[in-house]
Parts: sequence; structure tokens; C-alpha cells
Amino acid sequence: MSEDLDDLGGAMFNNQVPAAFSNVGFLSLKPLSSWVTDMNERIQFIQKWVENGSPPAFWLSGFFFP
Repeated sequence: MSEDLDDLGGAMFNNQVPAAFSNVGFLSLKPLSSWVTDMNERIQFIQKWVENGSPPAFWLSGFFFP
């Protein structure tokens, strides 16, 4: 097992966002379980935008780290 894989497993076990995820994902101080939920909400927001056109109001924190 590599050190990166061990770090990833340890972070997931401790409900922390692994460094490998935070390097390519959005910044957040939330624990891993909340981070995944938030990421899914962001993906759904963008998917609805793509399918239905621009919404009348925007979820600004969905674009940026508040």
C-alpha cells in the first residue's frame, strides 16, 4: 500500500476530506460526509442549469468557497 493510499484511507476513516479530494475539489471545512452531500447538491444545481437553462436566482456559494 502506498503512503498516498494509506493517507486517503485514514482520512476517510476519520470522516475528513482527503488531501487527494481537496486538491481537485472545492474548499470546505466540513467533514467528509457533509462535503460529499454538498458536492452532490452542487452537481445537481449545475445539472439543472444545463438541462433547463439559466435559473432566476443563483446559489452563489455553489460557485465559490464562502
